[in-house]
Order: sequence, then C-alpha cells, then structure tokens
Amino acid sequence: MLTRAAVLYKTLNPMPIIELEQDRPKFGEVRVKIGAAGVCASDHHVMKGETNFPLPIVLGHEGSGKVVEVGEGVSNVKEGDNCILSFVPSCGFCRSCRMGLSQLCDTNRITGTRQYDGTYRLKDNNQIQIHQFAKLGVFSEYVIAPSQACYVIDDSITFETSALIGCAVTTGVGGVINQKDIRAGMSVAVFGAGGVGLNAIQGARLMNASRIVAVDIYDHKLEFAYKYGATDVINSKNQDPVKAIHSLSGDGLDFAFDTFGHSETTMQAFKSTRKGGTTVVIGLAPEGSVTQIPMVDIVRDQKSLLGSYYGSISPHETFRKILEFYELGRIDIQSMVTRRYKLAEINEAYQALDRGEDGRGVILFDD
Repeated sequence: MLTRAAVLYKTLNPMPIIELEQDRPKFGEVRVKIGAAGVCASDHHVMKGETNFPLPIVLGHEGSGKVVEVGEGVSNVKEGDNCILSFVPSCGFCRSCRMGLSQLCDTNRITGTRQYDGTYRLKDNNQIQIHQFAKLGVFSEYVIAPSQACYVIDDSITFETSALIGCAVTTGVGGVINQKDIRAGMSVAVFGAGGVGLNAIQGARLMNASRIVAVDIYDHKLEFAYKYGATDVINSKNQDPVKAIHSLSGDGLDFAFDTFGHSETTMQAFKSTRKGGTTVVIGLAPEGSVTQIPMVDIVRDQKSLLGSYYGSISPHETFRKILEFYELGRIDIQSMVTRRYKLAEINEAYQALDRGEDGRGVILFDD
C-alpha cells in the first residue's frame, strides 16, 4: 500500500511531500484515512531540533479520520468508524496504565516512534524505515496505528473539530478541569494564548472561575482570548506579568497554568499565585530546559508546582467529557480553526505558527 506524507529528514529544513510504502495493519492495529491534522507546536519543536526524535519521521499527533481497515484481534473499532486519534495509545497492562495513568503509559514511551511490536510500518523508495511521531504521524494521507488510539465519534462531528480534540482541546481543557483541587469561583492565570492556552481558558470558564487572566506577548492573540472566556489580558512584553497580576488580584491567584512551556513563563506563573496557590505546567518545554523555583516560597507559602500531561487523566475519558461539553454548546472548538491548508502547504502552515498567528491551523485531506 502507498501513502503520501510530509517527511522530516533533517531538522531546520522544509519537509518534502513524498510517497511512502505502508505495510498493512498487523495484530491489534488499524489503518486510518486521515481527515484533518492540527498544526501543533509540539511537532514544531521536533522540526527545530529542540526535542530529540529519530529521523526520518512523519510528524503530526493531533488528528482524526476514518478507519478503512482493521487487523486481527481488533474489536473496539470497525471499518467505516470515524474516530479521534489519541497520541498516547496506552497498552493497558503497564504499571502506569494499571494505576489509572494511561496518559503516561510506560510501554508507549519505551517503544516511542515504533509500533508496539517494535517494528515500523513505513519506508521510502530507498527502503529507509520511517518513524511515526506518537505512533501516528498524521501528516500522512493514511496511518497505521494501534487500535486503542481510536475513539469512535459520531459522523456529524467534522474532522477539523475532532482533530483538535485529539490534542489542543484535551490538553488545555483537561489540564484545568481534571485538577484535583480546582473548584468553582477560583481565580486563574493562563500563560500562553495559543491553541492549548485558549482551551485552558475555556476549561477555567467551565469551572466558573471568578477571574481568568490571559498572558501572552501578542496583543492580537490576547484580544482573541476574550472570546473564550478571558476576563483580563496582560502583554508580558510590555509589562511585568507578575506585578500586573498582583495589582489585579491583591495577593495573587489561586491557579496559574503555563501552557507555553518555558523556564521564564513557569517562573512567572509560580510567582503569580497566592499563598496555597497551585502552578500547573502544561506546555512541553524544549529538552534540557530548567527553571529556578524559590524553595522557601514552596514551604513558607505552601505553594504547589504540578505537571499535566495530555489532560492529566485518560485521554479517552477526557475526549468523552469534551464531546459532551461541545454538543451542549459549552465550549467552542470550531472557531479556533482560523487557517486551513492542504498537505502540500504544511511548511507554510508552520511558518504561520512561528509568526504567532491567531487560533489553530489545520491540514485538511481530500475526501
């Protein structure tokens, strides 16, 4: 079988669109025709060499599509099902999965860009094996993936909407609503008003936060954030966000979410919280990044610093919640898609992301 895909052969270089040989799905696997794929910063980190992944690789981890073939032993989906793809298709048997932390699946992390049997499903015309980012690699017309990556959805939900649920919406909304100590009426800051940040703002709105402060370096993105529930905005290029937040709130906020993922924004988020406050780091920083947190503040002010990966709990469970919110009209996903591209325009799509344009870009595939 063949598929056309964007392949990253070398960091800091454009991705060519080439035809690849694709194996048929093996035991427990499915073949999915991709309908839409989100343009996410996590893939951009790989392109820029900020996150180390083996090359060559087909990137893309935020996607949805239709199942067109199932391998032996697959019972959770069937041909013709539309589905959201989880970029952590958990094994169900490792210690993390048994503890209810399927988003941290040990087996998934160990096997990385290979399928669960340790082998590959793609190769180019030089017979070079091609890796798949998150076992998906949705910047391809078709993907072979573990069947447990698939969450079946109703055909009425568009692919571009369901694709965003695959990462940005789940990571942002889930990273807020799934925190153990979050309660109605709390005050919240969200650092970063990109795709994940906008959804964290929506998550705070779902929790009836009393104040939601959006922090970014672009005025146009901050203006966009009002649409999703921000009550106040701060341009951290023009003013110290920590001082501005304390000026707004008096003694700091209850929760601060770093959806950007950087040593500076994490520090700013931590300093923005009050005594007993909680900072949650959602954005994935470049490898090797560190931050210096004042240890005295953690003890004397009883502050907490947490990490949140892929919504903090089982992605499929968060998908379920988000779809209910979406169908009830309590969250807005569709209007986040502000740029649409064909696969051949993927490099232009990432140039737009690099410029900090509003909302989310999506790669749409032909029906």
